[in-house]
Amino acid sequence: MVLSHAGAFRRAMKRDLMEILCCPVCKGDLELQVDVEKDEILEGSLFCKQCNHRYEIKDGIPDLLPPDFK
Repeated sequence: MVLSHAGAFRRAMKRDLMEILCCPVCKGDLELQVDVEKDEILEGSLFCKQCNHRYEIKDGIPDLLPPDFK
């Protein structure tokens, strides 16, 4: 018998995380844009004004891979 716990460990992004996040390219501050929020941020993006990179948030997970690694 196999039990699936994939949904039990899923955590979405919280606004408190913004205090410690920075741009992985230039270490600049990130600006949060929220599209869908239900207690936690589910969809949106993080934007760095210093280097103009945008990082998507999908299913509550911020994708902070630098653009050269995508």
